[in-house]
Amino acid sequence: MPTNPGLSILASLFVASAASGAEFHVTHHFPIPGEVRFDYLRVDADMRRLYVSHGTRVEVLDADTGSLLGVVAPMKGVHGIAIAPGPKHGFITSGGDRTVVMFDVATLKVLKVITGLGVKPDAIEYDPETQKVFVANGQSGGITVIDPTTGEITATVPIEGKLEGLAFDGKGRLFVNTEDKSMIQVVDTHSLKPLASWPLAPVEGGTGLAIDVATHRLFSSGGNNRLAVVDSDTGAVVATPEIGDDPDGDAFDAANGLIFTSNMVGTLTVLHEDSPNSYSLVKTVPTAFGARTIALDPKTGRVFVATGRFGPAPEATADNPRPRRQPIPGSFEVLVVGR
Repeated sequence: MPTNPGLSILASLFVASAASGAEFHVTHHFPIPGEVRFDYLRVDADMRRLYVSHGTRVEVLDADTGSLLGVVAPMKGVHGIAIAPGPKHGFITSGGDRTVVMFDVATLKVLKVITGLGVKPDAIEYDPETQKVFVANGQSGGITVIDPTTGEITATVPIEGKLEGLAFDGKGRLFVNTEDKSMIQVVDTHSLKPLASWPLAPVEGGTGLAIDVATHRLFSSGGNNRLAVVDSDTGAVVATPEIGDDPDGDAFDAANGLIFTSNMVGTLTVLHEDSPNSYSLVKTVPTAFGARTIALDPKTGRVFVATGRFGPAPEATADNPRPRRQPIPGSFEVLVVGR
């Protein structure tokens, strides 16, 4: 049967429109009482929960409605949250006192305070392949390994640098952004030995880290408005698409081939993975100043970012050339971005 050129054109336009993401926008606001202090967010897609770091505690919200389900507290400077589905335990990094808090997912009660970590435990992830929890010590370096059933520290991997986001390939390798060295370090999750250090140049820094395990691509959000796309087999930087300014988190939506970066300036960059080495801008979504961390709900494709309202930037001085805008008390919220 001969091909109908008109139908082919229409089909191409439909695919382009579906991938364009022009309809991405902030759909909901989930207000949370209290001060504007936050870091990572975590979605438990199966239980429909959204965990929100909030200074001295973690608020647990219904991921669909934003209603408050409970609180895990107290802690000193919450950073990251991880969920181990097997033992049904959650883990929270507490940077202020160098601990990790283990809690019961069903009751949200604290089960154990794990001591003996490095300085400023920050990013934390559960690895399904090894069934272990891995913690990046952001200031002192080193990866701390925790048994998610007992809460015992089983090892520490001695790597240096300002460690940020973590990702796993499911085949025995962990990747960690090292912001002060502008590189990704690679660790064998079975032998717990460092394997390699991969420079991100021309991308600088590296905070948020996500992975497409199907195409063997890592996505590292950099401080010079670029995303480093790295071959997870070789360490080669294969693309550096432009993103928003001052990103701190990123996420990969495998179902739709989309990469999101959350940018401090108040934007969410949405990129499409056209091929393993080619990426196009879908949309730059206005969010709000300070919305720098991110969590993706893989079941709905929605993205969550947290921030508050901020006052105007003070006038720069010689001693303080980049003064910080101060948050407005009581304005903390989670923004939901969807189609």
